[in-house]
Amino acid sequence: MDREKITLHGVPETMLFTLYARALDSRSPAPVLGDTEAAAVVPRIDYDFRRAGLGPLTATGIALRARQLDDWTREFLLTHREATVLHLACGLDARVHRVTHLSTVRWVEVDLPEVLAIRERLLTRPTGDYRTLAASVTDDAWLAEVPADRPTVAVFEGLTPYLPPEEGKRLVRRLVDRFPSGQLLFDVYNPVALKAARLVPALRRTGATFRWGVGDPRELEALAPGLRCLDAVRSVELPRIERLAWPARLSARAISLMPVVRDMERLLRFAFRSADRPA
Repeated sequence: MDREKITLHGVPETMLFTLYARALDSRSPAPVLGDTEAAAVVPRIDYDFRRAGLGPLTATGIALRARQLDDWTREFLLTHREATVLHLACGLDARVHRVTHLSTVRWVEVDLPEVLAIRERLLTRPTGDYRTLAASVTDDAWLAEVPADRPTVAVFEGLTPYLPPEEGKRLVRRLVDRFPSGQLLFDVYNPVALKAARLVPALRRTGATFRWGVGDPRELEALAPGLRCLDAVRSVELPRIERLAWPARLSARAISLMPVVRDMERLLRFAFRSADRPA
């Protein structure tokens, strides 16, 4: 079998780490996410996944994060049968395959041209109302290509820490301004985590750096009228965390009792509704 040689660097390279984590979880006896697409893709890639420095426990933690965002996406689609799913910085994430949705749902993936080219070659292309947009999420033009005619859920996992703070805030404003109503689902790290990330070998190997830290998620409500925080879930308190081996569960429990440190990573769900446009 010919394997795909991938030579990415910086933030795009990190998508291979999370892909590998999802594959490891899929191969475990009791997977959290069960991403069979990831498990099928990893053997087709010519890349030294040891650069990720991932063990089973870290892989399960990444799978727990993805599972929570998947679950929130499913909840949104259960109450919005005709909606748009906007998957930002999609990388090699097969969320479109994991989240079952009706044919009336429009699914849009956005990432850099070189990333989407790899995605097209490796991942199974979905059927239905599906398209990709080749652009940086911080560019201006791409958002105008997404129709603003229905409720929209925007999912962006592992993106915000790499954005300059003003670019991240601007992205949130642009999404809220563009669509009549919907939700934003994403993860954030606090300023303590930004400092700790400098010690993570995998990040140092890629050259990627964390830039945007969010101390109080509810402060983001001030970015746009009608933006409201529904959930802010700490990574050490995610549902199904009992799937971790007992040393990791004990560690998560200890961290959950430590102010500041326990808030190093959180998963956020925001709702928004434009005051001057119908939902």
